[in-house]
Amino acid sequence: MRIAFPFTAIVGQDDMKQAMLIAATDPGIGGVMVFGDRGTGKSTVVRGLAALLPPIETVKACQYHCDPKGGSSMCATGCTHRQDGVLPETGQMATPVVDMPLGATEDRVVGALDLERALTQGEKHFEPGLLARANRGFLYIDEVNLLDDHLVDLLLDVAASGENVVEREGLSVRHPARFVLIGSGNPEEGELRPQLLDRFGLSVDVKTPDDLALRVEVVRRRDRFDRDPAAFAAKQAEEEARVRDQIVAARQRLANVETPDSALEWASRLCMAVGVDGLRGELTLIRAARAVAALAGDTKVEDHHLASIAVMALRHRLRRNPLDETGSSTRIERAMADLFGS
Repeated sequence: MRIAFPFTAIVGQDDMKQAMLIAATDPGIGGVMVFGDRGTGKSTVVRGLAALLPPIETVKACQYHCDPKGGSSMCATGCTHRQDGVLPETGQMATPVVDMPLGATEDRVVGALDLERALTQGEKHFEPGLLARANRGFLYIDEVNLLDDHLVDLLLDVAASGENVVEREGLSVRHPARFVLIGSGNPEEGELRPQLLDRFGLSVDVKTPDDLALRVEVVRRRDRFDRDPAAFAAKQAEEEARVRDQIVAARQRLANVETPDSALEWASRLCMAVGVDGLRGELTLIRAARAVAALAGDTKVEDHHLASIAVMALRHRLRRNPLDETGSSTRIERAMADLFGS
């Protein structure tokens, strides 16, 4: 089994790591979009997160790994009706983190008729796709800005409904497809469609480190890992377990984190000041701040929680101003300083 570079051993990309931990704590935030240079650890962070995440409880043998406590979100192929007076047999599995390649066909993504079984046994059987495998986990798309338009439309539909619907070759299948969408890309290679970009809860810009000591440390750690992955991972095991426990505790604490009216007003004033369209910006900002508070062990959303993630929650939602050459991050930081003195 291939060993992933430990999430906790990654240095120099704190914003990206924080965004991933927030999404792991509250999957309803809507995913993370990471823009940045090549070779800055985007894929490494995602693979490290996959190895870090705690396991999930599932209905045993369910091909969509439904949550036994999921209620209406369970699939109708064998999980929902088993709830009628009978508890389903359960098991545990690693949180799914599924890579979606750019060249993936629609059939591979949504699922299709199992032709081999149809030809050899004369049975119509649905072969689940990547969306089924990613249910209750993470779907990772590298170079998402190069994704074909028809797949973008498909992802938008599924992300909005939390359900994958397949109607083809005499098949009619519906199954839950609730996942955290993680996208990465290089903006120099093409822009992401605004409709899809708006679906990402958080957006992070990563850059090649320009600090000599930091670059040396990155290279040192990677070299040690490449020489002996098992030994390097073993040294990080205690820290990995600590962060895993932090995620589990934050998930349990999340529903009880108080969000006072002052926090709602803070978020709305900032969104109005920077000209965010719609209300998705405020909602995401509040949910992300609540997750930050839960990760920190706090019981109430404070201004500093909101300020710490305002840029990554709003930067991709701003209208372009041709008369203002400053970046979206600078505009948000400037607005916070003007409004709140922070």
